[in-house]
Amino acid sequence: MPIFWHAPFRRSPVPLPMPETPPHQKLSRRERQIMDAVYGLGRASAAQVHERIPDAPSLTAVRTMLRTLEEKGHLRHETDGPRHVYLPTVPRDSAQRTALGHLVRTFFGGSPKAVVAALLDLDDRGMSGREREELIEMIRRSRERGE
Repeated sequence: MPIFWHAPFRRSPVPLPMPETPPHQKLSRRERQIMDAVYGLGRASAAQVHERIPDAPSLTAVRTMLRTLEEKGHLRHETDGPRHVYLPTVPRDSAQRTALGHLVRTFFGGSPKAVVAALLDLDDRGMSGREREELIEMIRRSRERGE
């Protein structure tokens, strides 16, 4: 059953549905760490995830979080003998695009130029000539496609 909310200072006898939160915003820091571990391995048991996350909680807590992520629709499991092996439900590249789009909209006003400028400012070692040429080639191909 959906939860309802009312816009601030607006009196309405009709309840409004809660706005949908993007899936990546519903994850806690620990859940994101678990998802990173599963994506890194491709498929993983609770013990494998437990080994890969920093300052890991108990194995029981990891198992509980894996089940929670499965309930939220981020993971699914297959049975491999006595254990469950967890797999992401969304391909990593799709999840990356969704998260990157959110990041660009939220922190850079939807401007890819602002993102690239920020990345270039962060780079202490500077961009190599090869990296610069690859970036120029990507921009050229994007222009040709009309993007």
